[in-house]
Amino acid sequence: MTWGGAGGGGFGGGPVHGTWEPAPAGRWEDAFLSGNGRHGAMVFGDPEDDRVIVNHHALVLPVPAAHTLPPRLAAGLAGLQDRLLAGDTTAAERFTDGRELRWVGAFHPAFQVRTRRETAGGGGRYRREVDFATGVVRSVCAGRESRVFVSRADDVIVQYVTGAALSAVISLDHRLPGAPGNLAVGQGTVLTAEGALLSLRAAYPGGDLAFTGVTLIVVPPGGTSRVEGPGVRVSGTREVLLLTRVRRHPGECDVLGEAAALRALLTEPAAEPAGPAPREAPGAVYAALLARHEARHRTAYERVVLDLGGSAADRALPGSALLAAPDSPALTERLFAAGHYHLLSASGMLPPRLVGLWTGDWDTAWAGAFTTDANLNLQTASAAAAGLPEVAEAHAALVYGQLPDWRDNARAVFGARGVVAPPHTDGVSGHTYHFQREYPLHLWTAGADWLLHPLVEHADTTGATDPRLVAALAEVARFYEDFLTRTGPDGRLVIVPSYSPENRPANASWGTINATMDIAAARHALTTAADRACGPGDARRLRELAARLPDYRINEEGALAEWAWPGLADSYDHRHLSHLYPVWPLGEINPYDTPELARAAHRALELRGAENDSAHGHLHHALIAARLRDGTRAAGALGRVLRGDFFHESLMSAHYPGREVYNADAAHTLPALLIELLVQSTPDRLVLLPALPPAYRAGALRGVRTRFGARVDLEWRDDTCTATLRPSRTGRIDLRTPAGGQPLELTAGEERVLTLSTR
Repeated sequence: MTWGGAGGGGFGGGPVHGTWEPAPAGRWEDAFLSGNGRHGAMVFGDPEDDRVIVNHHALVLPVPAAHTLPPRLAAGLAGLQDRLLAGDTTAAERFTDGRELRWVGAFHPAFQVRTRRETAGGGGRYRREVDFATGVVRSVCAGRESRVFVSRADDVIVQYVTGAALSAVISLDHRLPGAPGNLAVGQGTVLTAEGALLSLRAAYPGGDLAFTGVTLIVVPPGGTSRVEGPGVRVSGTREVLLLTRVRRHPGECDVLGEAAALRALLTEPAAEPAGPAPREAPGAVYAALLARHEARHRTAYERVVLDLGGSAADRALPGSALLAAPDSPALTERLFAAGHYHLLSASGMLPPRLVGLWTGDWDTAWAGAFTTDANLNLQTASAAAAGLPEVAEAHAALVYGQLPDWRDNARAVFGARGVVAPPHTDGVSGHTYHFQREYPLHLWTAGADWLLHPLVEHADTTGATDPRLVAALAEVARFYEDFLTRTGPDGRLVIVPSYSPENRPANASWGTINATMDIAAARHALTTAADRACGPGDARRLRELAARLPDYRINEEGALAEWAWPGLADSYDHRHLSHLYPVWPLGEINPYDTPELARAAHRALELRGAENDSAHGHLHHALIAARLRDGTRAAGALGRVLRGDFFHESLMSAHYPGREVYNADAAHTLPALLIELLVQSTPDRLVLLPALPPAYRAGALRGVRTRFGARVDLEWRDDTCTATLRPSRTGRIDLRTPAGGQPLELTAGEERVLTLSTR
């Protein structure tokens, strides 16, 4: 890459697909990131002491199995329902088995691969950069260069180091912030024909689980390697290649087997049947590994592109300088590209955690887990529209892998068939065991519907339905058939107990009756299962059950109430917007079909406070505003994030302003918001420019996938917009634009070009 700024070169006419800095990372939060959805790498880029922190989705502190069981409360459910319906507003606080708050297993780093050089590098110009289209993190100074990427093809962290008279000590160092003192660590060093092999095994206390990392060091002929302390000194060469993997396992790890697997990456199939031929130069191996990886990564990354016409001067700035220009279109372009890249890179074995796939500290906020009552849901929101089946498949791996535990939750807490999702999971257990009085998360029943919704969107977008989705939808409906047994004075069903994450009524406790989110989730789950997972008889029964659910309530201030039960008062100053779930993501409430409810939802949005300035709260607010066609409000919420010092030099985000608490919510959610401002779709509707911010006077969004099976490219300037639709399915949709609505006929394989006004 020859981008502008230090290092010269220009960007050309389009947005930048990468970022750069003129100095090494001073903190792990500023390290540039690479990942393949399993392994993650955090690259500091220091030419004298280069550090690459190794992460893996599987690395979580073990939790004793006995501590992960859901509470067995079903026998007391009827009594709780009676007390709540009788007016005991604190009854749910006693619906517990008496346990203290239990945290899920904490996500943690493995170790850092350190490359320490002894010879001075001189005062040459320094630059570090990450190329989003390839996933390569590069640093260069005074003729020295390091390149790192994490291969999607070969599941390995690859580092290629070059420079004149290279002399360095390479080691694996587990001493990262917060590492437990009772971690049993052992290291091994073996000289090999290729160069050397480093291994590090760390055993968790109190059990037989451990993790083991292995790094194969490849030195070309003429170079030397010798053991020095726990590492290896490499000298007499201009290049060295490092291949690293880490694995969490019970008992011992077959280090020799891991080494053999890494060694196999040094060869390629020969043209003749004589067998594999070794690659002599580390550079040739690096090039081959990169080519295999790039074929997968670039294809995924380039499916969607946003261009807001940023200036060439701003596009040339390093990320840290660009962050100081919150009104620059070039900043929004780069954060869109970075969020898209980081989301892709964090998704594979599992979807992104609260920290994506990366942490440099063992003491990770909220255990670095998956919070499913907003955070994970926001982070993965762009998966379908941005053409990232990799993210949808990672999300599916989490959901379908935990269904047996979800069944346990339904039986233990509610005495019901079907499934109930946990609000917080480490990716290992899907049991609900993280709750307390102020956060009665074990009462929340809407999680399964929200977690399955992205998979429904993915099915609509691709036109292919996974049989596992059909089965899961049926199980969610089965839960509601068993759970929805109580009725109110009006004869309508009552959802009791009910919880609106993570809020409480102003005049009652957290666990209560008829949270709007719970009503919306139950109705959506039942009707979706009726449409997609049942025969005619079962579908009729589920629709009849959904029709008996209570209506939403509009309160005395004209706002959609967070609780539909009469007498429960709203608490407006809160970061979560759970009661607007029927607006976003469900779309049940929208300006076209339910205008009165849409006005009430907008009023609720106007009244909502930001509480603690959480990034996810601001962007959730903006997403709902976009669905309600309020581009000014959406832009205002986005602006609070852009101006709030939420982004590190890495362009990974923080949970709070002032870069407090490393967290991926803002980084990963921002692409979804920018797409929603410009293009929205349902299985039978396309909305173009629903909430175009006034500042976006010209731009282009290319590659958006719709839920009716078409790809959309959008360009606009001044008062005119051109949309190009490439449908894969034939059908009739409702087209909505700033000028109004009209039906649109689409034929599979026939491109449609629409010109419309942006006013």
